[in-house]
Amino acid sequence: MMMKMEDDDIGGKNLPQVVVVLTSQWRAQALGYAGDPNAYTPCLDALAESSVDFCHAVTPHPFGVFARAAFMTGEPSPENGVKEYFDSLPKEARTLAHRFSDFGYETAFFGKWQLYERNPDAPIVGEEHAKVFVPQERRGGFDVWEGFESGHLLNDIFLHGTEISKPTRFFGYQSDVLVERMLGYWDRRDKDQPLFAVLSMDAPHPPYAAPAGSTAPYEESLLILDEGVCGDEEFEAIVRKELAGYYAHIEATDAALGRLMDGLKERGDWERTLFVFTSVHGDMHGTDGKFRKGWPHEEAVRVPLLMSWPERIGRGRRDPLLISLLDLGATLLGMVGADCEGAGENEGQDLSRQIFMEALGPEKQRISMPSVPPFAKQCPYVWRGSRTHWKTEVEPEGELAFTIEH
Repeated sequence: MMMKMEDDDIGGKNLPQVVVVLTSQWRAQALGYAGDPNAYTPCLDALAESSVDFCHAVTPHPFGVFARAAFMTGEPSPENGVKEYFDSLPKEARTLAHRFSDFGYETAFFGKWQLYERNPDAPIVGEEHAKVFVPQERRGGFDVWEGFESGHLLNDIFLHGTEISKPTRFFGYQSDVLVERMLGYWDRRDKDQPLFAVLSMDAPHPPYAAPAGSTAPYEESLLILDEGVCGDEEFEAIVRKELAGYYAHIEATDAALGRLMDGLKERGDWERTLFVFTSVHGDMHGTDGKFRKGWPHEEAVRVPLLMSWPERIGRGRRDPLLISLLDLGATLLGMVGADCEGAGENEGQDLSRQIFMEALGPEKQRISMPSVPPFAKQCPYVWRGSRTHWKTEVEPEGELAFTIEH
């Protein structure tokens, strides 16, 4: 149930713009401000200085399609209708776009959707998935939608949507193209109505060897590996090769986000914008002998989460609040004044009072993998977990439970 707007809020006079940047496979440690010696992220480092840095933020499901569905609906998978990798979000699903619209917001989405139907026999990376047309009634209720279903094309992407009738190629690095398209829309829109916008990017998702704009791959021999990376020389060489591209995509996307933030400042909109940067999951990158995602370990589960709102938050701080992408939507609604009380036991919770330091945070986070996607290197078992600041209790399906110390 939403709280009724006061007269002064009609037309968005006192409501902030809300912008959420979703990246893919960007683990929490892979940033300069987080202490990663390999990561060159000056734009996000500067953002962190004036943001709340939720250092214990996690994804509810360390795999893209499940995490996106959970973020969009505030319900975990499979309760939201997405259990298997190729499941699509149900047509009747109620999303954040509907909830913000009910509260008087215009809503917009740019970029990677990954919540519609895909051909499981087609290559995961390639034009067939990138050219899938998402019909208007399957775009989650957003007023403006410009994106692509999937395909993992980090360059020369295909976009379609509200103003583009069929998938059309846009040349350039994906992160750069999406920022440019979003800023162009920002200039055209009616500024009298508040905006809730999601900018969804592939980077730094594989293929890591794909060009990262003008940013060259990092020198493999100079990369500093995590202490937990365990394997022989051949194994370590694989890790270094992947990380060389991974950090290049991080640097290039950081620069693109810097242009987005500068663009909002140049337009005079930054001070009243509630701006969030996060990722849908991380990547193991050889730690504990594991690669990719789906695992209950910190490298796959913990994600960056920066929240800036100059008018209300002011100076930055490092906050150990146990918050998940499952909670993020309800929390943002709470922060702008929408009443999200009445959420079910398994739904995301409004943690706005905790962010404003008016209440204590939860003691645990719920994380899980609802199914095993049909890809190599990913976690090969279904599991449920309960995470605190210090450890994660993991219950694999059909196997003995185990504990991961943080």
